[in-house]
Amino acid sequence: SGSSDPYCVVKVDNEVVASRTATVWKSLNPFWGEEYTLLLPRGFHSLAVYVLDEDTIGQDDVIGKVSLSQQQISAEPRGEWGARWDGGQQDPPWHHGVPTLSPSAGVDSWLSLAPVNPDQEVQGEIHLELQVLERGHPRVLHCHLIQARDLAPRDPSGTSDPFARVSCCGHTSETAVIKKTRFPHWDEVLELELPEGELGEAVLSVEVWDWDIVGKNDFLGRVEFPLDTLCTGPTRGWFQLLPFPSTTKDHEGQLGALRLAVRLLEATVLPPHHYQPLIQLLTEPILCPGQHPEGTALSVLEEVTSRESRQDVATNLVKIFLGQGLAVPLLDYLTTRELARTTDPNTLFRSNSLASKSMEQFMKVVGLPYLHEVLKPVVNRVFEEKKYVELDPGKMELSRGRRISFKGSLSEAQVRESSLELLKGYLGDIVDAVVGSVDKCPLPMRVAFKQLRRRVEERFPLAQHEEVRYFSISGFLFLRFFAPAVLTPKLFRLREEHAEPRTGRTLLLLAK
Repeated sequence: SGSSDPYCVVKVDNEVVASRTATVWKSLNPFWGEEYTLLLPRGFHSLAVYVLDEDTIGQDDVIGKVSLSQQQISAEPRGEWGARWDGGQQDPPWHHGVPTLSPSAGVDSWLSLAPVNPDQEVQGEIHLELQVLERGHPRVLHCHLIQARDLAPRDPSGTSDPFARVSCCGHTSETAVIKKTRFPHWDEVLELELPEGELGEAVLSVEVWDWDIVGKNDFLGRVEFPLDTLCTGPTRGWFQLLPFPSTTKDHEGQLGALRLAVRLLEATVLPPHHYQPLIQLLTEPILCPGQHPEGTALSVLEEVTSRESRQDVATNLVKIFLGQGLAVPLLDYLTTRELARTTDPNTLFRSNSLASKSMEQFMKVVGLPYLHEVLKPVVNRVFEEKKYVELDPGKMELSRGRRISFKGSLSEAQVRESSLELLKGYLGDIVDAVVGSVDKCPLPMRVAFKQLRRRVEERFPLAQHEEVRYFSISGFLFLRFFAPAVLTPKLFRLREEHAEPRTGRTLLLLAK
């Protein structure tokens, strides 16, 4: 069809560490917008994102990959507080103490996809003991191949039939083949004669291969040692298997590019009692409201937080105060401060302030199950029915009218009328679900909104501002909670996949 069905997989040191993204169907310009938090070992070497094309029949095709070394990701710290913790199945660090975070500048740019060569996709380590024996002439290179672990599976059974090969100065020797394993134990000694005289730039190469009874053997990885380093003394240990040096030409731009934002964070988590002074400082204006509001740690934090880090700060504040059972008082404190600064009620909570971001994060944490219960039935219907909906005359495809009616092409007015009826039907079901779900709305959200309404009434008591108390709540509940989930249900885990273009357009109009 001239397009692809792309999705991504994330690997660290050639091991898949993140479940695949959703597939974006029939697109050469996919948008995922998905975010993962990965717990990485300190000694990791590289992170790679593979872009694949999903095929309903046969094996998925690899389009290309982007590889980033630890050095590329570990750039200088940005010098600001905050990090995005979406810990998945794990408890947030605040359950055990507040972590000290050191964010890196990381990577945030378009990166060209590189081709994927199966011979370069290696993983695992090999355990070796190497020594040059000086007994007599010629000298002998003593290679003890002990074992390997976590090798790449090359056979349909999910295993390999590995053997090792050592090569140096024109001599080669091989171990036995160990069948059906990714963790072979050879415990074999291979000896190679070394030429007399200076060894110069001679190199010992240890390669691991998967033996195949039919066709070519498959490469599993290699490691190299300059001989002059082995002559100084024995070498023993585990060594990471590496691919063959790349011989491919520069493919920059030919396979497309991937937009990535990657940030590395190191967290030092201490026992909880170490954080009590910090928690006391942050919660003081909530627990002891008598002090001057401008002198509190929260007010100072609000003032110094940059626009770029506001989301991170709000996320972490909400988690800390939820852990203390004080999330609702925190929101009351922040929204009251913003109300005091607002003179025009029409602009209330319209900016991405710390109060707005904190309320938004609070609703996501507390209200996600409620959001699913309210929206999932309607969102599923939109995905399953795949109706053609369009209100913009400039975007209408009237030839598609036959998909709406068997009476031939429809006029612009008929498409508009049909689209309006469909949108009203979906929207009516959403409104009914929201109105009928009052008892299911989480109690902390209801308490937070009740307090918000009271504060707005106190700040704008005139009769002409009577509706502001409702707008302040609906601005959060609809604009920052329900509407974004309708627009991109995948990001709120309402669906496993992103919407294809027609369904995406319906969701956009419905959200508006």
